[in-house]
Amino acid sequence: MAASSPWQDLRFRLEYAGLRTIVGLVRLLPLTLAVSWSARLWRILAPRLNRKRHKIALNNLRLAFPDKTASEHEAICVAHWENVGRVVAETVLIDRLLRDPSRIEIPHQGLLSRYRGKLGPAIGVSLHMGNWELAVWPLLVAGANPGAIYRAFDNPYVDRYLSAKRRGLYPGGLFCRRGAGAKPIDDLDLAHRLMDHVRRGGRLGIICDQYYRRGIPVPFFGRMTLAQPIAAILARRTGARIWMARCLRVGTSSRFRVEITELRVPRTANAAADVRSAMQDMHRQFEAWVRDAPAQWMWSYKIWP
Repeated sequence: MAASSPWQDLRFRLEYAGLRTIVGLVRLLPLTLAVSWSARLWRILAPRLNRKRHKIALNNLRLAFPDKTASEHEAICVAHWENVGRVVAETVLIDRLLRDPSRIEIPHQGLLSRYRGKLGPAIGVSLHMGNWELAVWPLLVAGANPGAIYRAFDNPYVDRYLSAKRRGLYPGGLFCRRGAGAKPIDDLDLAHRLMDHVRRGGRLGIICDQYYRRGIPVPFFGRMTLAQPIAAILARRTGARIWMARCLRVGTSSRFRVEITELRVPRTANAAADVRSAMQDMHRQFEAWVRDAPAQWMWSYKIWP
């Protein structure tokens, strides 16, 4: 990141001070109360204060579920904001969640048992559902010490603080992906670093459900989107396994069920076709999961071109 001007640095410091003040107040509350209040505030305020995102979410819902009524679209959209509010508070209090593993159920213990102690290179792939940060939990339980890709905040003080907050989930380290100003060379550099990490036996958690303008065309809810192929590319080139996971919220007291399934990556003479096939299978699973619990998915971002 380029050096900031004195005025910009002052703004960054004030933003950081504001964040720490809010975090301090939230941490005075019990977990359930803090999460509940945050959910209620986001449910009420987000549609009014962020009308652009609310409009995007409603339009996405109309395209994904043309058979549902406008009132059903609105209900899902508002519930999605409530889930976002819960995730925000849970991120601030993530240390409390991690100290109580009974809150996170993994029903597919067979897959964990099969690979425990002999996992090898592995990539966990998930989507923005429930509390998506906790989708990496099976890799932690398996003793895999996963790392993760994250998108950097423009504010370096906020970025360092929130990265430190998440360190307990990603003991293998965090790999920074630049934001809107990223160039293809930045993506290439990140891909090389990730490739080295996985080839050395490292494990990764990657969220792969968002639109990526340099991505691979795949069908999603009956329309073509552009998907981020990095997980499939890494897996095919390194021989890593892909675990797909969704973190499903259970009730309203920060309890979760993390469901996992293994995604087979074809390895034929046609690398491009193999990656495309894996991405199609991945998004087919994403769509099934979203249809099952639409209120828990992130609708307020761009999904289709």
